[in-house]
Amino acid sequence: MKRAFSILSFVTAVLLVYGLYQALIAAPTERTMGDVQRIFYYHVPSAWTAFCLFFTNLFASIAYLIWKNAKADALAVASAEVGIVFCTIVLITGPIWARPVWGIWWTWDIRLTTTLVLWLIYVAYLMLRRFSDTAQTPVLAAVLAIFGALDVPLVYFSIWFFRTQHPQPVMGKGGSLAPAMLHAFLINLLAFTCFGIMVCWSRYRLEMLRREVEAAHAMESLVGAETSAKASLPLSRSVR
Repeated sequence: MKRAFSILSFVTAVLLVYGLYQALIAAPTERTMGDVQRIFYYHVPSAWTAFCLFFTNLFASIAYLIWKNAKADALAVASAEVGIVFCTIVLITGPIWARPVWGIWWTWDIRLTTTLVLWLIYVAYLMLRRFSDTAQTPVLAAVLAIFGALDVPLVYFSIWFFRTQHPQPVMGKGGSLAPAMLHAFLINLLAFTCFGIMVCWSRYRLEMLRREVEAAHAMESLVGAETSAKASLPLSRSVR
């Protein structure tokens, strides 16, 4: 596993560096928006990676509800945390891109609004995991994750079925990219996907380690309590 993680880390680093070159240097400047359009090569891959992680959270949550598997629950936590990071990047880079193009930082457009709602749902998910410490917390969190994942298709298809200020798809439904732009986009899409997998993998391992440490501490406390009870037993008998 360590070897596989090392290989993934190396491949991810190479792809990110190459993707940076493609996005900032190799890709041609967009005719109407200028250089600010280069945010596209990070904005869209971040959204794609966030969606993939939220779907991972969905499947892991369903698996936990069915089998009550601790590893599935740990994967659900890890994917939600990393997904929130990438979704935050989307919400930051979007207004930076919109300000010089639209003349405003934010508008209550259907895609922007549903993306913000998606972010808030998973923030609520993480707050539930952080501040609730009951036996039912993983179950409640899994149900919330399933509800939150329903917003992902709405975010994606919103610009297909509604008139929005957000740009229409650049691929499919009449959209297209210049070959050099498409190459830069696909490289960054692959790079961000690998980066998301790598970070989620690291967070999952950390979560499993944390649970092992907590289980060891709980067992140590239980053994200590039993030892103390046994040690005090002869004393109580002698008093009698």
